[in-house]
Amino acid sequence: MLRGVVTWPAAAGPAARINQGESMAISEILASIDRDIAQLQQARVLLGGAPAVAKKRAGRPRKAAVETKKGEATASATAKPAKKKKRNLSPEGRKRIAEAVKKRWAAQKAGTAK
Repeated sequence: MLRGVVTWPAAAGPAARINQGESMAISEILASIDRDIAQLQQARVLLGGAPAVAKKRAGRPRKAAVETKKGEATASATAKPAKKKKRNLSPEGRKRIAEAVKKRWAAQKAGTAK
């Protein structure tokens, strides 16, 4: 494992060897790239203290996740939201709406007949 200060030689990696005139097979190049990636991931873990590969979810983030990122997580964010009370129309309310819709339709019909 890498410890302390990490330095990378300027002429390391498959590109440097190809530029120096050495011929490499494709499988050797891919293996070298994989080794370089592994070294860089180890260096990232040492420097950042976080895992090199982070899982990301597709789509819009959840509300609780967004609040925790902002540092605004509260007890209400973790509690289940209360169900909204179902709203019922009274028969009088339905009648008023029906009359208003009929009046609107009549006005539209009169307007198109002109």
